[in-house]
Amino acid sequence: MKKICLSILVMVLIVIPASAENIRIAAMRGPTAMGLCGLMEKAAEGPVSGNSYEFTLEGSPDAVVPLVVRGDVDIAAIPANLASVLYNRTNGRIQALAINTLGVLYIAEKGNTVQSIDDLRGRTIYSAGKGATPEYALEYVLSANGLEVGKDVFIEWKSEHAECVAALTSDANGVAMLPQPFAATAVLSDSSIRIALDLNQLWQDATGLGLITGVTIVNRDFAAEHPDAIEAFLSDYSDSVSFVTSDSRAASVVASFGIVPEKAAEAAIPYCNIVMIDGEEMHEALSFYLSVLEAQNPQAVGGRTPLDDFYFVQQEV
Repeated sequence: MKKICLSILVMVLIVIPASAENIRIAAMRGPTAMGLCGLMEKAAEGPVSGNSYEFTLEGSPDAVVPLVVRGDVDIAAIPANLASVLYNRTNGRIQALAINTLGVLYIAEKGNTVQSIDDLRGRTIYSAGKGATPEYALEYVLSANGLEVGKDVFIEWKSEHAECVAALTSDANGVAMLPQPFAATAVLSDSSIRIALDLNQLWQDATGLGLITGVTIVNRDFAAEHPDAIEAFLSDYSDSVSFVTSDSRAASVVASFGIVPEKAAEAAIPYCNIVMIDGEEMHEALSFYLSVLEAQNPQAVGGRTPLDDFYFVQQEV
């Protein structure tokens, strides 16, 4: 199936006070963009805490990468391993501002036979994301629980998550690893499908830290030149995440920006682990996560894990 990547540019078309700092933000449709929706709604009405915003929503990481590399955006919400790849690719021109999403991967089945990870023994798991976070996270968790891929558990890789849902629907013995909101959508479309295992919890059980899906990055020069704007953004971003994770209006706001339909958003948000973790807590969790990926495949993080200057630290006033 040919992939179609759509792009939506949401611009604040108002008169901006001379003192307002304009910030260009790119995000991928899905959980990594959901956390921004509260801020997007406010920004549509005018400057927020002295900043005005332009938001670009993309359908795949491949569409965001050139925007970051060319410097067409100041901030981007992207997969965690891609942040490391871009740090290496741009010779350190980007920094990690915050973790925006923890684990969004779930094992779904058609039936009620998978109660623990050991119940996957002898099964075939349909999954997309080979060569990316889903593959590395799944193989790490399976290995940590004594299951060897190709011997104890088999993985059938698909090119898209929608193909995994279709395979799961048609296979009476099917098991699939799906991210949100695809997992929630599958359950909504077929009552015989259930979410059996939370890969984030399995990762945490194995490592003591949460599985990381998305990271918000910033252009290093922009952050250095506009520290007040970044400080205001982080505060408003935190408020936005609180809105999305706790307000009953969140699903409708997510849908209004074309990220996912309202019913899917309503079902998925509780399982998306949308967060805003910055500072030393971000540093500890993200550096460990990237080191695990590097141990499995250095190319997953762009050849090597980033140096300490990758992690943005707010300067003391």
